[in-house]
Amino acid sequence: MEKLIFRNETFQLIGLCMEVHRVLGHGFAEIVYKDAIELEANSRGISNAREKEYNVVYKEKTLPHKFVADFEFFNHIILEVKASDKGVAEEHIAQTLNYIKVSGGKVGLIVNFGRQTLEHRRLIY
Repeated sequence: MEKLIFRNETFQLIGLCMEVHRVLGHGFAEIVYKDAIELEANSRGISNAREKEYNVVYKEKTLPHKFVADFEFFNHIILEVKASDKGVAEEHIAQTLNYIKVSGGKVGLIVNFGRQTLEHRRLIY
């Protein structure tokens, strides 16, 4: 069996998001879940940066537009928060892959609070 990179960290984050979903349920706006995730992470002592900005570099030149990921955890895992009743869409996946790429990381999680059951996708770049 292939070893998952950052396995323990991603399991911690999924568990954290499950707790937020258990308490709040579905139906709130993304910002509510982000606030709760930040609070829960801080209470657990999990290092995080909310609304983390990343430069985009093209041919050794930094472009004026920056990407802003919802969270960076453990200094190397991107977490994107969604609240869509339609589920995780292809554009969410593409967005998160771009964030992973510009961050220099390898792993990203998309969590969707918009349905009765928490959805999550683990992405590797």
